Amino acid sequence: MKKSWLITLGVVLLLVGVFIWYKFFFVFGEGVKSGYLNYAINKGYVFKTYEGKLIQEGFGRGKTGTITSYEFEFSVQDPEIFKQLELNSGKNFDLHYKEYNGTLPWRGNTKYIVDKIVNMK
Repeated sequence: MKKSWLITLGVVLLLVGVFIWYKFFFVFGEGVKSGYLNYAINKGYVFKTYEGKLIQEGFGRGKTGTITSYEFEFSVQDPEIFKQLELNSGKNFDLHYKEYNGTLPWRGNTKYIVDKIVNMK
């Protein structure tokens, strides 16, 4: 009886561990987004996180033939990358990011984490 209870507890803990890993640490996607840096800020009440927004130009769902903008909101973990973004607001950036399935309060407010500046113009 005690042995089956320990096996059940072990399986439940393993499943919870796999779920937490998949939700918060598994990299769902990677890519590069390009656009003009709208802002880079450091904010938060308990956990101060680095946040930013790129404005991407393109054809959107507006009226036919009009140019609309897309917004890409992201978080940054590395203070050095954030410093470069903060000092060059308004410039055109190509940013490499990782997409996670969930957010963690100390990692940022979004599931997109910028880990590298590929190009800056």
